[in-house]
Amino acid sequence: MNEVSHSPTEAEDKKKQLFLNQKQLLDTFLEHGAIFQVQYDKSLGDLIMKMGIEADGFGSE
Repeated sequence: MNEVSHSPTEAEDKKKQLFLNQKQLLDTFLEHGAIFQVQYDKSLGDLIMKMGIEADGFGSE
């Protein structure tokens, strides 16, 4: 059975955590030279756009 979020806040918290986890992974790749800065910038920009993250990093609150 699919797990359904009980509130918009819970869903937003999960979205924030997913974003932070993905960003941390990109940070780690960049730090260890696995990707170049230009790749990091592109991937982070795509992540922000696809997840609908606002300029403050976490959507409108």
